[in-house]
Amino acid sequence: MGKKKSESMSRALVRQETISGYLFLLPSLFFFVVFVIYPMVMCVFTSLFDSTMGKDTQDTFIGLKNYIDLFQDDVFLKGLLNTIIIVVVSVPTVCAFSLWVASCIYQIQDWACSVFRCIFYLPVVTGSVAVAVVWKWMFNGYYGLINTTGTGLGILKENINWLGDTRFALGCIILILFTTSVGQPIVLYVSALGNVDQSLVEAAEVDGATKLQVFWKIKWPQIMPTTLYILVITTINSFQCFALIQLLTSGGPENSTMTIMFYIYHTCFKLFKYGYANAMGVVLALFIAVLSAVQFKLAKSE
Repeated sequence: MGKKKSESMSRALVRQETISGYLFLLPSLFFFVVFVIYPMVMCVFTSLFDSTMGKDTQDTFIGLKNYIDLFQDDVFLKGLLNTIIIVVVSVPTVCAFSLWVASCIYQIQDWACSVFRCIFYLPVVTGSVAVAVVWKWMFNGYYGLINTTGTGLGILKENINWLGDTRFALGCIILILFTTSVGQPIVLYVSALGNVDQSLVEAAEVDGATKLQVFWKIKWPQIMPTTLYILVITTINSFQCFALIQLLTSGGPENSTMTIMFYIYHTCFKLFKYGYANAMGVVLALFIAVLSAVQFKLAKSE
């Protein structure tokens, strides 16, 4: 009897703790459902309609027509291509540069390491508008710092309208995105490299391993979780490049800097085609999900 009573009290205690846990989770769960899950469901649902949210006409169910039209839309295809270029160029360069910088500074004196981390992290915490204003001045076609310096040193024969030339505009956006993206990965890599088991490093060095062998065989596997996180976050941020485009080029010139995120904004809030914009949002989410899954798979196979 005493044993049964003890088991009954134990089950009651577990049930009470479970209920208490869910009650603590309830506020966060409510906001997650209302502001994340519900909008996602409505996004997919609305993408099946010719929806203007009552702006002009009644919403009409059209099935997958929005998705079919997307891949016949030259502006969307151009935005998709530009977005892929941004991701393919920026993600590897951000990760490689961040790892290189972190490898150079993580073993120096604490105050010097903190100074470098602050310098690289500053663009991350600076407002997008302030960053865009500074870079817009630097790329100015008449009195910008880059043109003034380039012509003064004889590197450039004449001033270039960097953000207004289809040859250079997308490259300028990628450069700006790069400078605002390396701060967080550097901080994360410094922390990860500082947590590497030094006894393994010392043992490998005693056995005659080179610095490259030590890094590849010992350090790299231990910082892989950090690398995976940086890859996924950088990929998502690159796919969602919007603020720089809106503030600097508005997708121009000739859609050379158009991205999916900016086209979604333009279609939704300028043209009021909510169903069509939501279809683009669904396609973008699928691209990000598939690419993130591939990155997880590749990282686990290392």
